[in-house]
Amino acid sequence: MTRAQRATTENPDRPESQSIDLHDPQYYFNRELSWIQFNRRVLHESMDDRNPLLERLKFSAIFSSNLDEFFMVRVAALKKQVEAGVAKRPPDGRSPQQQLVEIAEHLRPIVAEQHQHYAKVLRPLLAEQGIYLLDYVDLNQEQRAYLHQLFEAEIFPVLTPLAVDPGHPFPHISNLSLNLAVVVQDPETQEDHFGRVKVPESLPRFLPLAADSLDPATLSADWVGVNPGKPVWVCVAIEQVIAHNLESLFPGMNILEYQPFRVTRNADIAVAEDEADDLLLAIEQELRKRRLGGSVVRLEVLDTMPTEISDRLLEELEITAESVYPVTGLLGLRDFMAFLGLPLPHLKDPSWNPVIPKRVQRLPEPSENVQSPEEEEVSDFFTEIRRQDLLLHHPYHSFSATVQRFITEAARDPNVLTIKMTLYRTSGDSPIVHALIDAAENGKQVVVLVELKARFDEENNINWARKLESAGVHVVYGLVGLKTHTKIVLVVRKEPEGLRRYVHIGTGNYNPKTAKLYTDVGLLSCRPELGADLTDLFNYLTGYSRQRAYRKLLVAPVNMRDRMVALIQRERDWARQGQQGRVVAKMNALVDPVVIRALYEASQAGVQVDLIVRGICCLRPGLLGLSDHIRVVSIVGRFLEHSRIFYFHNGGQDELYIGSADWMPRNLTRRVEAVTPIEDPDLVQELQAILGVMLADTRNAWELQADGIYIQRQPLGKSDPQASQVVLMQLAEQEAVMKDDD
Repeated sequence: MTRAQRATTENPDRPESQSIDLHDPQYYFNRELSWIQFNRRVLHESMDDRNPLLERLKFSAIFSSNLDEFFMVRVAALKKQVEAGVAKRPPDGRSPQQQLVEIAEHLRPIVAEQHQHYAKVLRPLLAEQGIYLLDYVDLNQEQRAYLHQLFEAEIFPVLTPLAVDPGHPFPHISNLSLNLAVVVQDPETQEDHFGRVKVPESLPRFLPLAADSLDPATLSADWVGVNPGKPVWVCVAIEQVIAHNLESLFPGMNILEYQPFRVTRNADIAVAEDEADDLLLAIEQELRKRRLGGSVVRLEVLDTMPTEISDRLLEELEITAESVYPVTGLLGLRDFMAFLGLPLPHLKDPSWNPVIPKRVQRLPEPSENVQSPEEEEVSDFFTEIRRQDLLLHHPYHSFSATVQRFITEAARDPNVLTIKMTLYRTSGDSPIVHALIDAAENGKQVVVLVELKARFDEENNINWARKLESAGVHVVYGLVGLKTHTKIVLVVRKEPEGLRRYVHIGTGNYNPKTAKLYTDVGLLSCRPELGADLTDLFNYLTGYSRQRAYRKLLVAPVNMRDRMVALIQRERDWARQGQQGRVVAKMNALVDPVVIRALYEASQAGVQVDLIVRGICCLRPGLLGLSDHIRVVSIVGRFLEHSRIFYFHNGGQDELYIGSADWMPRNLTRRVEAVTPIEDPDLVQELQAILGVMLADTRNAWELQADGIYIQRQPLGKSDPQASQVVLMQLAEQEAVMKDDD
């Protein structure tokens, strides 16, 4: 008896699939509210006392940074929809205005919880370790005198006090800037005046003080009950130093009030690509607009701000009270990331050095003197790829020793004729870009698609594009109306048998820095059909093409959604025939309603579906007769889960795919994406093992319930929870030291 048959037998009231309308809004979670649940899980890592203390502070900073982007993009878009009277609703049926109301209802208590947890838990714990973030009232005279001298010498010259009166209109408040609203009184006229001082972004947010200048016994009543440790690092927020030295900025005036505030603006870029003669120029113009900022979408203030000041800000910024987020303590907690620079390794995660796969370890060190095609007995990276496909799993595997080395060796190899690759995001000083420049200067044909519309990386990508072009690289900026999000490299090499194509197809950006922080997988191969597919895909990206079919690749927006749905439906059909149906999919987000309906139908047929979805999930699991065979797990831990892996049982003929796309409408219809099958049996087993480890996680895994709440897993009968990321680090280390069987 199949699982579906058993479920029907055990639950006679189970509704038939025909009686369920799969378009019913009740079967879909709202995208924005699901994202808030994800960010709440990030904040939980800050509250989890199993994490090292500075890592907990880091997660609080990440929570705030994520929230900034959420307001700049998602909330800003909803506000624009309300202003434009947009009637279209997402699958969950909420109008834009309903979503804005519910976003605020969900976020306000979470933000309050974050600030309270810092004040009541993290701050005292930091003090126990000798790390003191003081308020100005905590400072003794010696410290205040030092900071006054520092203010006069290094801060005051940078500041610009701005009056607000009929002769001085309210100044533009830049996006994410920290400011002081100041009320001063003219002692001669007794008239009150309003002013603004911007906290300079060019200076550190937290100003250090000499550790030996602090006597914990002299701290204010706020520190009562704290077990103080010997001072190791002491600091104070720069806005408090400015606030207590305002007399220098408004000489002769009486300072009546000062209040910090922070503004978030619409920062999304909208370019009419079909009307732009020069996309690069159009993006640059939009970037200038972003620096000024769009409409205000959030105002953060302290909950102690007097009503007359907040009302003045609301009026001048042209917003309503619904956009105001009052907090206790400090604004802009994303700046806590600065504490990660403290040389206190015992308060951080143990260091992790990515390992070099054993197949790469045996290769000789890269050399400028690469062998000729006739000297094929000398092993190099290309020889190793010809022996067998290579699966890479970052950051467990070293990015620099694998992907970066592959591109660097291709740039140096005199037998390599062509290098083509996509760049969505890369680091500020990218060795990969330098290798591409070297390749072009060495006479190779180098083609790079630089995605200018990669959000918040546009300026960086424009700079790289210009450097590449000046070196003779053929730079392409993508397709009108589509973002090129796929992560692919194609290398054409002259060999004794003729030209051979080598490929890298991955899930992550070609960024050596984020490769140490994000989990991603990639495939190095020289399979002819993959090489031919990437040739066709690059022709589609750089020229004019109506390519509708590929040999192996699943390509968006061409065929990916249809193929993914077909693969899910094939599992459904296996289950209907009484066979086992099984789907395991790992991704960042699941939003696409077409794919969700296919998963619902598969579950109704008895297919066991396990989804590892880090962030947004609009599918509602655990509903009898609809999704009771679907389990959704989210893993939030030390590394950002970024890889996309798709497994289909296929009647025992397992099929696995990796690639750049999530199951979201934007990925499947508005982006160029590529997903590749993994055909080497050894690599199939490696990917199955990775999925198995993640599904067994009892430390960082959360399970989504039918009501939309995520519940953190508890270890079953184990004294020590199993964290998948720790297990994968251990497995990588074991692999690196294993003796080569060859």
